[in-house]
Amino acid sequence: KARRHVSAERMAAEIAIPGDRMGELKDYEAGPGTYTLNGIIFASVVGVKKMTKAKNENNKKSKQRVEIFRKQSASELPERGDIITAKVAKVNSRLAKVNILFSGERLLKETFPGTIRPRDVRAFDIDNVQLYQSFRPGDVVRAEVISRGDQKSYYLSTARDELGVILGMSAAGHAMVPISWNQMQCPVTKAKEPRKVAKIKSVTSNGAKKQKH
Repeated sequence: KARRHVSAERMAAEIAIPGDRMGELKDYEAGPGTYTLNGIIFASVVGVKKMTKAKNENNKKSKQRVEIFRKQSASELPERGDIITAKVAKVNSRLAKVNILFSGERLLKETFPGTIRPRDVRAFDIDNVQLYQSFRPGDVVRAEVISRGDQKSYYLSTARDELGVILGMSAAGHAMVPISWNQMQCPVTKAKEPRKVAKIKSVTSNGAKKQKH
């Protein structure tokens, strides 16, 4: 059988980094790659979130176990011009801080800090960019490495049409659906939120790829 290909975008949606909240002990059992604090399960390593069935020795209803699976991954550093996938950690008026998870389709052994500045968000109307209307903490973004900063940090750009948010989380905590280049919608509450959305690739009837929103 052909091996199923899992894209970086899909894996990034399931990626955990240290400190990410994975669930509560009342609902789940803490497995390898996690730690608990005040009844909450957190990730302790970088890896892919995995749910498994916990062993039940007392014939009681078993909980699912949450684990962080560390895959053998690339050791090389992202380079200028690489397309990376990252998770947004912090946003203010001056910059968006992200944790770089993938370089291309390769899951990195460790996360690297990245910065998106207002002038690098889009290619037009740069002076009116508001970062909090482009990204929110928890979003997953696709971006291009434009230069190296200090201490293994990177400056990133989402100015190209195909770059930007690929997974936006709504204020209600649900994965949103893109409806335009600058808006996403929560499928549960129907609320619309601003984002710098990555252009979606679609496939035409003859198999050729085209891009659209």
